[in-house]
Amino acid sequence: MTEPSHMLLLAVYGMEVVEAGGALAKHADAGGRSHAHVMLARERSRPEIERAAAHLGVTVDFGDFRNGEVEPDVASKTALVRVLRTVRPRIVISQDPEHSQHDLDPDRRPAMTLLLESLALAARDFALDAMPGLEPTPIPTIYYLTPHHPNCVVDVSDVWDRKERAMDELRNQMTFSGQHFPRYYRPEHLERMVPGWGELEDDYARGRAMHRVLDQVTHLHNGAGGHGHFAFAEAYRREGRFHLDALIP
Repeated sequence: MTEPSHMLLLAVYGMEVVEAGGALAKHADAGGRSHAHVMLARERSRPEIERAAAHLGVTVDFGDFRNGEVEPDVASKTALVRVLRTVRPRIVISQDPEHSQHDLDPDRRPAMTLLLESLALAARDFALDAMPGLEPTPIPTIYYLTPHHPNCVVDVSDVWDRKERAMDELRNQMTFSGQHFPRYYRPEHLERMVPGWGELEDDYARGRAMHRVLDQVTHLHNGAGGHGHFAFAEAYRREGRFHLDALIP
């Protein structure tokens, strides 16, 4: 019997579990194993991320990294290499290097260097004495989520409702967003994006309503709105070339 293949999301923040949730859920539904390792998640947010992951058939664990202190040092590389050698994924999903350079979320830039270094070192003889019993693992196929320049999309139409239920669980993130958006948009713009914005009861409701609109727009743009074959789609950029035995439709 063939062992189910592993798909691993190396996430900086918890919301990436939902952003890549369609691909992760479909992999799990097909009999594979989908796992997420979240580097930066506050203690109060971890139960929410676990509940979100459960909607998608994803197991999750958390790193011990600290906000504002991420760096590609030996201890941090060792921690991520241990994750990779333990899970031994065939596919890794991670943040997009280009996107992370322009994103002003803290820690994304050093995290990207750390992630790429760890992916490379996992296949070498790095830190073998620190993790007895864990052998080097080949560099897996890598996909970058929410990239500036995607080269493939995944149909998530059939798991769309599960992605939405998973996003509902991220109350701390949605509350932060409900406080964040009014700092960037005028009241009349908020009302045009989310009719009835001013009547919503609290920051969670406002943040969730805005994310519902933005998520639908983004996934439709990657799907039907981009003259694609799917209604809703997640966009990815595969690292390196596609290797095909023959051209596919």
